[in-house]
Parts: sequence; structure tokens; C-alpha cells
Amino acid sequence: MLQKTLLLDRMEDVKAFVGLTMQKPYDIELRTEKYIVNAKSIMGVFSLDLTKPLELVAHCEPDDPLALEVAPYLLENRTPV
Repeated sequence: MLQKTLLLDRMEDVKAFVGLTMQKPYDIELRTEKYIVNAKSIMGVFSLDLTKPLELVAHCEPDDPLALEVAPYLLENRTPV
């Protein structure tokens, strides 16, 4: 399992992120304190409070290429809008 903390506070980032996750054959979720949504669902992602960090949970190996592909969205690599 791969777990990362992301910040998706820009509309363009949400679109690109969902496009990225849709290419993966395994389940990927975004979690907040209250909700868990399918990361492949743009409606689901937009239903979250995107001003706060999100937890990515991907049901794959920790060294999957997704770990590098989500680097632009990692909380430590972002400055909030």
C-alpha cells in the first residue's frame, strides 16, 4: 500500500491528478478526517474540502511508479494558494 499526503487546491491539479489515477488498474482513494472518496472520480474529489491536505491511499506496492508521479501534489512540495 502506498500512502502520501497531498494538496489539490487548484482546479487544474484536480483534473490532472484524476487523469493520472484513472490510468492505474488498482484502487486509489483520497481520505479526509470524515470522508473517503474514489480518487478516480472527479465528482468525488471535488466534493472534498480541497483547502486542506488529503491522504492518498493506493492499493499497490510502495515503490509503484505512482509514488513518483504524484510528487508535484505532495504537501511538502506545495505552497497553498
